[in-house]
Amino acid sequence: MAMAMAAAGSLPAVAAEPGARLESVRVLAGLFREAQHREMAKESAFQDLLEILRSVSSEIEQAYKDSCELVDLDTRLLLIAECFRCLRNACVECAKNQHVMRNLGLISTSVHLIKLLHGIQIKEELLLTALRCSLQFLGNIAAGNGDSQNSIWKCAFPDLFLTCLTCSDKKIVAYCCMVLFTCLNSEKVRELLDPGNLTVALHVLKVYKEQLESEWSVTLLELMMVNVCEKNLHTSEEMNVFMRHADFLVGCFQEKYEAVLKLTSAEDADDEEALVAIRLLDVLCEMTSSNGQLEYLQTLPGLLETAIDTLRLTHLAGKQTVNVFTATHAMTGQEEVLHPAVDFKSHLIRLIGNLCYKNKENQDKVYELDGIPLILDNCSIDDNNPFVNPWAVYAIRNLTEQNERNQELIAQMEEKGLADNSALESMGLEIEKRDDKLILRSVRKKPS
Repeated sequence: MAMAMAAAGSLPAVAAEPGARLESVRVLAGLFREAQHREMAKESAFQDLLEILRSVSSEIEQAYKDSCELVDLDTRLLLIAECFRCLRNACVECAKNQHVMRNLGLISTSVHLIKLLHGIQIKEELLLTALRCSLQFLGNIAAGNGDSQNSIWKCAFPDLFLTCLTCSDKKIVAYCCMVLFTCLNSEKVRELLDPGNLTVALHVLKVYKEQLESEWSVTLLELMMVNVCEKNLHTSEEMNVFMRHADFLVGCFQEKYEAVLKLTSAEDADDEEALVAIRLLDVLCEMTSSNGQLEYLQTLPGLLETAIDTLRLTHLAGKQTVNVFTATHAMTGQEEVLHPAVDFKSHLIRLIGNLCYKNKENQDKVYELDGIPLILDNCSIDDNNPFVNPWAVYAIRNLTEQNERNQELIAQMEEKGLADNSALESMGLEIEKRDDKLILRSVRKKPS
């Protein structure tokens, strides 16, 4: 009963020795794991925790200011970690406690202490634990609370985020991404992508590349790139920002594209690397759909080759065994294939078509890489790629526009029976013999 009452009362006075305070805070942290004790908590409990954090912070600051060794640093780090555990637990699904803590100034105090701890030049588990717990607290006080999110952003962006994102501890980096993600809205994403904050954005992308297991990093990447895709690039500085993001994304896709082959096994349908490759392809398709961004992407070395290689690998994998890359047509129209790789080949063909739009060099490159027969071989009705036909039509039109060699190749394939005439007809194309020369021509009005 006495322990239950402690949840609603105060902690021992701040003047007590760190060791005595530690046990009191530890007990309270345990109590706050239960909803009934969280709801009973009084402001005085959080005021006491605030005073402990400020006191310990002051002691650490003074010690380093005087260049002297802090006595019993381990106990103080344990106390900091327990205070943040207590605050973290008290925030769970409790808007009342979030509101009280924010109004007391616990967010600004926490941010200050996190920066201070990062400055301690030691690498030990107690310090890392204190930092991890502090970031977990910020994540919990921000969860579902716009005022707390704004307060954290005001105190922590960009300096604290940049400090934590460059930390060697993967858990700290992941928790930092969690806090950043929780605070983001459309306005903050724009601020994150402002040229002046490019360093933070690029570190988020670096985290994404190195820690694929971090769902926060993947989500942040998607939010950031959606914003980039929607943005009109008016200045050279904005274009430079876009180019650096684009280079990074293309590099990631070129490194990870083969991971999609893991999806040929039903057991690996949720493979993180494969899902990342799919997301990257989606983003690249959107980016190449913008005229302002397409020209730069058309010139990036290896992107077109990677898209064709990926299409070839997945097409071959679908023929070797029955899997998500196998063309199927057995559904009633009322059913829907639920798999992350649905329309993956469609999107590859879309990307190839985008990269060849009014670009003779890329049109010729697809010819040289035997990409045209590959695209034509993917034109059949496929429940796993329901939009493959319209994207194939689009790609073939872009590949043959003002390109006689590509037109002749398709015409010769049809004459030799290597191209399905019905597939060409469905694309609105037909072969015409003119002066002993086979010509591919449109028989339907080009869609606007």
